[in-house]
Amino acid sequence: MNSAMAAAQAYRVTAQTALAARLAERPIDQEQRAAHGFAWVATTVAALEAVQGWVEAGQGANPLDAKIATLAFAEGIGQLVGGLPMGQNEMFRPADLGIGLGARTLADACADLLDADHAALRAEVAAALAGGDWPSETLHDADLDAIRDQFRRFTDAEIIPHAHRWHLANDLIPDATVRAMADLGTFGVCIPEAFGGLGLSKLVMCIVTEELSRGWIGAGSLGTRSEIAGELIATGGIDAQKAEWLPRIASGEILPTAVFTEPDVGSDLGALQTRARRDAGGAWVIDGAKTWITHAARSDLMTLLARTLPDAKGYAGLSMLLVPKPRGTETDPFPAQGMSGSEIEVLGYRGMREYALQFDAMTAPADALLGGEEGQGFKQLMRTFEGARIQTAARAVGVARRALELGRDYALNRKQFGRAIVQFPRVADKLAMSLVDFVTARELSYAAARAKDSGKRCDIEAGMAKLLAARTAWSNADASLQIHGGNGYALEYEISRVLCDARILNIFEGAAEIQAQVIARGLVERRN
Repeated sequence: MNSAMAAAQAYRVTAQTALAARLAERPIDQEQRAAHGFAWVATTVAALEAVQGWVEAGQGANPLDAKIATLAFAEGIGQLVGGLPMGQNEMFRPADLGIGLGARTLADACADLLDADHAALRAEVAAALAGGDWPSETLHDADLDAIRDQFRRFTDAEIIPHAHRWHLANDLIPDATVRAMADLGTFGVCIPEAFGGLGLSKLVMCIVTEELSRGWIGAGSLGTRSEIAGELIATGGIDAQKAEWLPRIASGEILPTAVFTEPDVGSDLGALQTRARRDAGGAWVIDGAKTWITHAARSDLMTLLARTLPDAKGYAGLSMLLVPKPRGTETDPFPAQGMSGSEIEVLGYRGMREYALQFDAMTAPADALLGGEEGQGFKQLMRTFEGARIQTAARAVGVARRALELGRDYALNRKQFGRAIVQFPRVADKLAMSLVDFVTARELSYAAARAKDSGKRCDIEAGMAKLLAARTAWSNADASLQIHGGNGYALEYEISRVLCDARILNIFEGAAEIQAQVIARGLVERRN
């Protein structure tokens, strides 16, 4: 494994050098395929590094781990040499970056791994999974493992038995469940203890989010609202704002929502048009439209990005406002004066609901400006992107695991031609490789969380984790639905929901194309 790792790392350097030479001649937007392909190369190598670290930390305690690692390296290096899937119909080949010779060198260095027939190994992994065995998931810390166990028990008891019914009815996550999540500390994981939170790490946030999302992505995502708002206020707020809002967010008394996206703007936040101005009394008056706002009706606080300096161009005119609002009901979802909204019906990712919002002279208090200084909104928001993307990766990991669990259970119980379908190699292969992909995405997500906890800038690591984990959630869900056959397409089966939930992960918190751009540009610039 060490020699294969070294060869893969050398190939990454070759790819980075080739991209840097291209970008010296042409802007990155004209070299997107090459640049984004390099991002996938770098992400794949980083994932293999994470898997190697995981299997070495286990010191052979679980024999399944080494089998998972072997399959991860065989598949990862095979894709580096032969083609990396960037999308359903976009395959990055070494020739796209002019590194065919580097790919052949990598293939020669890893010939034993690439030339081996791994059919028996995949069968062993699938058989172990069918028998109830799982690869190691310990974090080698009793407290962290206890947190995982606590949230897994909660998810098994309070989320999984009800989630599909909630999804089909398009119900909000029940208030009683939200309170139970709050009692576990879900909404204050990373909020400092001085403000009523648990003051724990981003790695803990990953564990909590992963386990809740395994039950339902809506449950895992509910904590994302508090994570974003909490980090915004903790890092950008004045003392009075921290004292007012952080304890109430941590306790679950306040449910926040992020109000950033606008119609026809997408990822170009510098083009935002929603305006906020002060009236004669100093209060803020907000006008404009926002869209794809999650949990807007039941929330109590909006972190709202608006243009307060109309003469400043792009990001420079944006400010972040903390806008309190009354909680809506089923009959009156938006009781606040000057605010209206309509629900956006969606395939999946339910439990909080999505809305398009309209602001017509809605007022916010004079002290709503985050940090007390205008023009800082984009910078304040950027500081939350790393944590939000790591948490999104954790959500994807949870979804990927649930898809795998459903596929395994169905394959064990469904009989065709006189035997359980898990005994057919094409079904077993899907399960084995779904397990490999799940572990690989999980370990890369944990590596990104550890980087964040170290205090270093980690937008590249966060982007990699989200990029890979989102693809894994979708591929695992798709493979599991295929195992279910026609039944998987029926709404009564849980996998139909998991597939719909998985699809959004490649889009929100920065689409896959945005992540690839961030990764490529950052690595070429040696930013981190």
